[in-house]
Amino acid sequence: MEKLVIRGGKRLEGTIPVSGAKNAALPLMCAPLLTEEPVTLENLPRLADINTLADLLNHMGVAITIAAGQGGRIRGRSLTFSAAEINDTVAPYDFVRKMRASIIVLGPLVARAGEAIVSLPGGCAIGNRPIDLHLKALAALGAEIDLEEGYVRASAPRGLTGGLIRFPFASVGATENALMAATLAKGTTTIENAAREPEIVDLAKCLNAMGAKITGAGHETITIEGVDRLHGCTHTVMPDRIEAGSYAVAALMTGGDVFLEGAVAHDMGAILDKLREAGAIVEEKADGVRVKAGAGGIKGFNIVTQPFPGFPTDMQAQFMALATVADGASIITEAIFENRFMHVPELCRLGADITVTGASATVRGVQKLKSAPVMATDLRASMGLALAGLVASGETTVNRLYHLDRGYERLEEKLRGVGADVDRVPG
Repeated sequence: MEKLVIRGGKRLEGTIPVSGAKNAALPLMCAPLLTEEPVTLENLPRLADINTLADLLNHMGVAITIAAGQGGRIRGRSLTFSAAEINDTVAPYDFVRKMRASIIVLGPLVARAGEAIVSLPGGCAIGNRPIDLHLKALAALGAEIDLEEGYVRASAPRGLTGGLIRFPFASVGATENALMAATLAKGTTTIENAAREPEIVDLAKCLNAMGAKITGAGHETITIEGVDRLHGCTHTVMPDRIEAGSYAVAALMTGGDVFLEGAVAHDMGAILDKLREAGAIVEEKADGVRVKAGAGGIKGFNIVTQPFPGFPTDMQAQFMALATVADGASIITEAIFENRFMHVPELCRLGADITVTGASATVRGVQKLKSAPVMATDLRASMGLALAGLVASGETTVNRLYHLDRGYERLEEKLRGVGADVDRVPG
């Protein structure tokens, strides 16, 4: 098992290219299940989660090939997905247990094949994330739902029918499943209290390029007019706003100056606002975002995680790492997932001063963090620990590197490119 070794104290300066967004790429990879024609996705990041979903799609009969003719203008991989025939509508436990996002095959499979049998994903390290909203959305479109021996069976042998889907709270995954399923439903579907994340907008753009009729993506109400069939297309995956935000925090923590090439400031509003509040100088450019440390050092701040356009829960651990070396106290409230403070004891091993009360953590900035071996508990927590290691004195070792590989492409290479002293070594 590999680990990350970080020798802290280096100022980061230079350019980091932002990869395609993992949270956009995963649902986009499921969209080809809706058509017999090939769909090409450009700017796909090289990540463990992408590989896991690709294996599941292969299991279902989707052929995946490297797209011909990709040039230097496209970062990342360009892959073509061809689901001319769906050979298997079962998503086995061995796939779903590795990645909860596998549940997003449910909607497109039911819409196209009339049936889907998907393993229940169970709990996860950052708290229970039930799939009841996914199932209620499909039921609102006429699917019959049964739970059998740890699997969800959703069936609609005569096809889905448009209807009203009203979510009690915004759910990204459930919105994605409902959006894809509704594209082939007979009639009009309205999704109320839909998730508004940029990744939802990116999915809708791809589906519309495939012939879907979707309006309102990015707003609380989305309308989908069902069509008889979808066709192939070529779509470029949006830049990863969470990856960009993570490296932006690294720039401020190290007193650095980093240009995040390809980052889209519009998608990062709440993140950039908090960076400015914490003392960063942020310059929004047409081709990216520049983040550099201000002369006044790092200031304390308060955060409450919220659905988009609020502050994203996927940036909470990174900003907690930032707060550990701020001047003054910060209060961070996690309002999305329970159990998402498991990185706190590990940050404290590095000398952080953090007190957790319920869903809130009070972080009192210290003058210096000190190196120690730490253990990652989930994807974003592992990035928070890596960020802390960049400013800790001595050599910090981050174990369970496979968490980072799920969501950060070429992490050590990108950090070394802007001056960090970091290596991946055998465990």
